[in-house]
Amino acid sequence: MDDQRNEREQRVTPLELFFDLVVVFAFTQVTEFMSDDLTWRGIGRGLLVLAAIWWAWTGYAWLTNALEPEEGQVRAGMFGAMAAMLVLALAVPGAFGADAVLFGVAYLLVRLINLVLYAIAGRRDPDLLRALIAFAPAATIGAGCILVAGFIDGGAQTALWVVGLAALYGGALIGRGRGWHISPAHFAERYGLIVIIALGESIIALGVGAAGFSLSAGIISAAVLGVVVVAALWWAYFDVVAVMSQRQLAQTTGAAQARLARDYYSYLHEPMIAGIVLFALGLKTTIEHVGEPLAAVPAVALCGGLAIYFLTHLGLRVRLVRFIRRTTPERPGWIGPGRLAAGVIMLALIPAALELPALASLALVTAVCCALIAWDVIHYREDRAEVRRARP
Repeated sequence: MDDQRNEREQRVTPLELFFDLVVVFAFTQVTEFMSDDLTWRGIGRGLLVLAAIWWAWTGYAWLTNALEPEEGQVRAGMFGAMAAMLVLALAVPGAFGADAVLFGVAYLLVRLINLVLYAIAGRRDPDLLRALIAFAPAATIGAGCILVAGFIDGGAQTALWVVGLAALYGGALIGRGRGWHISPAHFAERYGLIVIIALGESIIALGVGAAGFSLSAGIISAAVLGVVVVAALWWAYFDVVAVMSQRQLAQTTGAAQARLARDYYSYLHEPMIAGIVLFALGLKTTIEHVGEPLAAVPAVALCGGLAIYFLTHLGLRVRLVRFIRRTTPERPGWIGPGRLAAGVIMLALIPAALELPALASLALVTAVCCALIAWDVIHYREDRAEVRRARP
């Protein structure tokens, strides 16, 4: 098993990219779900659905990092999981309504296939099998709660979703990372690609929002500004953050490496993805109402989503700094003040977004994003060069 993992310090496989096509659709469905119910309840439910989809996807990211996804049994299982994930994505608009049971059944099936494929990997790795046996009850109970929630309504339904997600996310804490194995380059690339997929969903939101409207100067301007923001989000993550995190992941082994991967990627990338999806929702609404002030929910989505994205980078830095200080004397990196300022400014722009035309609000958040990138490039020129020279 170790030899196989060493051989798999490689690019993400075509099958993994093929699997992620369904995730693109699922993210789009979540944005549409929230767009059809622009209330705080709709946003909350949409974020619960997104959290469930994220954890299902991350289970397969860990799976394909542990074994060869192109093998016959695994390939068949991945295709089965894709079919279940597609049904799940189709059921997203009714996840709290008419299709709640269908969503729950599809989600449980996605999780069970994941466990079965892990059991295949565990046949050649006793440590992984022991970790899987400890992890499986929480994974099954969590998915089961979401299924049971499909049979009830109201607050009890939402509460059961929360309990189910708590079980799913909490299950990863069992065993403190013992038995799980990481191929750092492949793992970091896998998560980097899902960030790109989420950013691509923002581009889709631009197209969906503009559909049915004549291409006025306002819509074209909003589309260009939206692309600039998406590019800034890409730059903020991939210019240094992704490089530095992969390097640190590669510098440790064993349970400590698994814990770092769990916290940094599986846990802390989820709010970053949520921030991108919320921004996509605000962007879609902006395109549809370029000359009018945004209502409270889309204004919070537009500015608050970007605030979550940048402030999550601070969480990533804190986790990485704790790891670096325990394992190596090297300097912990420089990400921090600019992200904090950008996040706070984004939150401060929410009142303005309630009063200004949507296009003006988008222009303001675009200016903040561009200022952050300029700050990084100019103020941290030497640090950026040092980190990027040391890329693994």
